[in-house]
Amino acid sequence: MPENILLINKLKKYFPTTERDRYVKAVDNVDLALKRGEILGVVGESGSGKSTIAYTVMGMYSPTSGQILFEGQDISCETSRRPMPVKKDLQIVFQDPGTSLNPQRNILQILELPLKVHRLADPDNTIRKVIELLEMVELSEEYLYKYPRALGGGERQLVAIARAMATGPKLMILDEPTSALDVSVQAKIVNTLIRLQSELGMSCLFITHDLSLMRNLAHRVAIMYLGKIMEVAPTQDFFERPLHPYTQMLLSSIPVISKEEETLKPDRITAHGEIPSPVDIPPGCRFHTRCTLAKDICFTQEPDAIQIGPNHSVSCHLFSED
Repeated sequence: MPENILLINKLKKYFPTTERDRYVKAVDNVDLALKRGEILGVVGESGSGKSTIAYTVMGMYSPTSGQILFEGQDISCETSRRPMPVKKDLQIVFQDPGTSLNPQRNILQILELPLKVHRLADPDNTIRKVIELLEMVELSEEYLYKYPRALGGGERQLVAIARAMATGPKLMILDEPTSALDVSVQAKIVNTLIRLQSELGMSCLFITHDLSLMRNLAHRVAIMYLGKIMEVAPTQDFFERPLHPYTQMLLSSIPVISKEEETLKPDRITAHGEIPSPVDIPPGCRFHTRCTLAKDICFTQEPDAIQIGPNHSVSCHLFSED
């Protein structure tokens, strides 16, 4: 059995524009590995390509090139062409439960559908299985005949998580699952996910722009910028020893509420300039247009990922000579 449940090799996803031979390079030559039983956080600003990775892994997009291996099996194709066991073992929770849940179906109908599709429950015990799913996310059976419009945002997202859990997935992709929710309910969603992952041992790919979520949630963190992975590190190393200037910039901008927390942050790095267009990505390191530490080589040559320590790699010319 391979160590990695998900392996992404040289993945590219380009979207054509209205202009001939010009493309939005949403994901550009990405390598990424997710270990069994691991939560891997993929973090980046809006437009960095992190959600495109999620949708391509799910088969909602076909890769422009590259390979996606799930359980050692090549799944670099659209969902409709994937075998049912892969669809069962690979599930996703979307950002906005208000649009991901069918408003014409009640909670029982929503949660029983994956059970029927994958033949995971007999007609006689379907309701019991749905009640178990609700209890798994700390919702009572009183929700069975309610409709999504009657629920709060946090409750709807818990139903969406229960729906994803219905098939007993080996890998769950979470695409900004808390960003559409009030701060008051975000903690409940995160604590539920941590508990389920710990109890069931499933792997999670957690897409987010919120770095503060990662400290207590992820085992490793990957930073994306303009379609590329800039740095991947174990969570503790990531927060205590960030290497890439972009990572340091993101960490230094996290708001804190005490002087003790402020001392843990890296020295503040202020990026200048604007994020380049994914249609016109600059040559060399794509962060050089905003980096105050850029060297001559950064303007002409794209850096390779360099292994700095165990499970810690960085794509930056500042470390290429070390």
